[in-house]
Amino acid sequence: VQLVESGGGLVQAGGSLRLSCAASGVFSINAMGWYRQTPGKERELVASITSDGVTNYGDSVKGRFTMSRDNGKNTASLQMNSLKPEDTAVYYCNADARESLMWHERAYWGQGTQVTVSS
Repeated sequence: VQLVESGGGLVQAGGSLRLSCAASGVFSINAMGWYRQTPGKERELVASITSDGVTNYGDSVKGRFTMSRDNGKNTASLQMNSLKPEDTAVYYCNADARESLMWHERAYWGQGTQVTVSS
């Protein structure tokens, strides 16, 4: 299973970015999520979405970020609006997935994409 993120970059405060995550080599995907991490801090949940489309957001991004997914394409997106300097982090895509019917479900991670918000 491989997760590939894209869409990170540099944006001014108040701006928007859209992150995408594409999964390959999967048999099935359960929940997907976006996490972020800054140096010296633990990785934190930004948003998650179930296979049925139920979303959950971290308190700091509620009302500003929206996560969606396309089950047919094995992709997920994170629309980030009203970005703040404190949103600066490496963002990681996560998926609870199975490689095949014979494999147990486990968590997979992408390589991360940098988001930098300037003040």
